[in-house]
Amino acid sequence: MIVVRNVFQLKFGKAKDAKALIKENQDLMKKYGHPIPKFMTDVTGEFYTLIMELSYENLSAYEKSSSEAMGAKEFDQWYQKFVPLVQSGYREIYNILN
Repeated sequence: MIVVRNVFQLKFGKAKDAKALIKENQDLMKKYGHPIPKFMTDVTGEFYTLIMELSYENLSAYEKSSSEAMGAKEFDQWYQKFVPLVQSGYREIYNILN
């Protein structure tokens, strides 16, 4: 099992707008049969941090899910609304050891 964490540094003042798009993202993921992401925001550390965390059986499942989601027109429309809110980001992938 793996956990994928997409960490986004939002532009100043854009957290409220990003939070509004979270529901849309979860609905799209559910519609296409992908894992429903867990979203987290900062309490400490860098301001305006948004983390999207997903779990997959393995890297192959992650790659398949990612390519299917990114190929969907609805996801692209959502992504075009999300990108202007983001200053930077990175991805972390972890093995779960239990």
